[in-house]
Amino acid sequence: MQGQGDASASVTESPTGGRLRSVPVCKFTAKEPKGKTIMKKILIMNGPNLNLLGVREPGIYGKSSFESYLPTLRSEFADVTLEYYQSNIEGELINKLQEVGFSYDGIVLNAGAYTHTSVALLDCIRSLKSPVVEVHISNVHQREEFRHHSMISAGCKGVICGFGLDSYRLAVQGICNS
Repeated sequence: MQGQGDASASVTESPTGGRLRSVPVCKFTAKEPKGKTIMKKILIMNGPNLNLLGVREPGIYGKSSFESYLPTLRSEFADVTLEYYQSNIEGELINKLQEVGFSYDGIVLNAGAYTHTSVALLDCIRSLKSPVVEVHISNVHQREEFRHHSMISAGCKGVICGFGLDSYRLAVQGICNS
């Protein structure tokens, strides 16, 4: 299948007099040989403790849960099927990656603390056909030293960190534009 993209951006005046540039929305569909159009499928996957977003260290991770952010993300990428999965268990994350990693158009992965420890996740990511984008809500390079190293980055198409929940939108956009 071949993907086709059509992204457009606009510039508008903000209420304070500045200029706002809207981010291009992913308008990606794939065409099957018989002319049928199908939507791109992207899995967003969160690892350990990310089920506690909005409660866990709001000064670092914000005050919103991922579940409250997901409808906004889905509305912005209406032409993309966005699925969501969260687990605190490393083996379950690997099972899910293997389940979708040969048929989906991309995976957005916030592996949480497993980012810094899991060779098993790296090996799994490297075995997949689907591109994986590593995401972090906080800027891990401004935090504890052990968070500065990622075990999974070497297997990922890209890494986005430090933009809060908007890091997920940037990752989805990156997958759509690749």
